[in-house]
Amino acid sequence: MPKVIAVLGAGPGLGLSIARRFGREGFTTALVSRTETRHASYRESLAGIPTHTYAADVTDPDRLEAVLARITAEAGELDTVYFGPADIAGPGPVPLTTAGADTVRAAFDAIVSPAVRLVETVLPGMLERGSGSLLFAGGLSGKYPMPMLGSLAPASAALRMFVLTLNAALRETGVYAGTLTIGGLIERGDIHREFTEQDHGFAVGTLDPDDIAGKAWSLYAERGDAEAEFTAMATV
Repeated sequence: MPKVIAVLGAGPGLGLSIARRFGREGFTTALVSRTETRHASYRESLAGIPTHTYAADVTDPDRLEAVLARITAEAGELDTVYFGPADIAGPGPVPLTTAGADTVRAAFDAIVSPAVRLVETVLPGMLERGSGSLLFAGGLSGKYPMPMLGSLAPASAALRMFVLTLNAALRETGVYAGTLTIGGLIERGDIHREFTEQDHGFAVGTLDPDDIAGKAWSLYAERGDAEAEFTAMATV
């Protein structure tokens, strides 16, 4: 049976590149995004790779659990889950000098809580069989002070440390956890398109999603490092 990777937060940039890279290694791919609007184009882009597509808001606990159960029923047992949702429609970063507790907590609700729920849902099965991988995409503001990302930074830092600590806790279990720490606009992605269409007052370098996906595969295959960093930010 082919191994299955679930790509949560699939988009035309990194999510699709992750699916393509693992698909080249014989994986069946299951792509999850908020709507099915672009699913036909995703399947076309992944021609030759067994692909399932699902519409679900993975920040909703019930929908997250339901879509993971559906993937398992239709595609097979999950070997790997990649978690990289990004909501460009949500509120942008607020300077920490003016952000209140509610603003900072909202970022945790959107970034950290869904990641923890994902682990809560899939990890027991992985531990029971002694195999599996959990991959996450996080922001560079979780590692270096980046004032322009203000209210997003605490949640990014929490997600990063959650994954690094999880990696350490899972040693000797056969289950791997790793994070892609990303600083820059990912080409072909929705956030890249949104930034290039508007003037945000600061320049951000770009990153090739295929390069990041290649490193994600290396993390999965080698399991030596817990983190891979990608930097295209002049301020770091």
